Amino acid sequence: MRVTSAEFVQSSPGLEGCPPDEVPEFAFIGRSNVGKSSLLNLLTGKQGLARVSQTPGCTQLINFFKINGSFRMVDLPGYGYAKVPKGHRVAFQEIIAGYIADRPNLQRVFVLLDSRHEPQKIDLEFLEWLDEVERPFALVFTKTDKLKPSHVKKNTDSFLQALMAFHSATPDVFLTSSKTRDGKREILGFIGSLFDAGR
Repeated sequence: MRVTSAEFVQSSPGLEGCPPDEVPEFAFIGRSNVGKSSLLNLLTGKQGLARVSQTPGCTQLINFFKINGSFRMVDLPGYGYAKVPKGHRVAFQEIIAGYIADRPNLQRVFVLLDSRHEPQKIDLEFLEWLDEVERPFALVFTKTDKLKPSHVKKNTDSFLQALMAFHSATPDVFLTSSKTRDGKREILGFIGSLFDAGR
């Protein structure tokens, strides 16, 4: 699939403020500073479409982007560390849970993971929750250009092994780098196949 148009639609503080659910949505989420905005800009081919920041916890709302006039990519607040008051962090978790569990047109959750690290407890806990609410997900390992391929493979294999403790099926896995543009074609092709299957 090729992205021919990408535009910001709106931001929402919660499920009730989301745009109408008439088109498929594909959500992207991960720990703060995992490279989510950079990946969205890479996929859409529009630098600056999603805000890139060196400050963890920058995304605090659900951001919707209309792609090719036919579906949306959704930028969700990062889970985990965010440099905001504790009460606000609780609200972020409610925003995430409400959207993911109850949004009827959400087709897939892309969970971003930093390929430089071994399995992190907070990532596994989030994926276990996705499993509990029966929401299909795919794994996107970011920043693969910063490691040797053998180290990337070691960390991804370790993560998949840890995932088997609660998730029996092997999820779709993508290796990405916003610097080398690796993974763009594969993710867009995957989204295209899901979109076509849902027509």
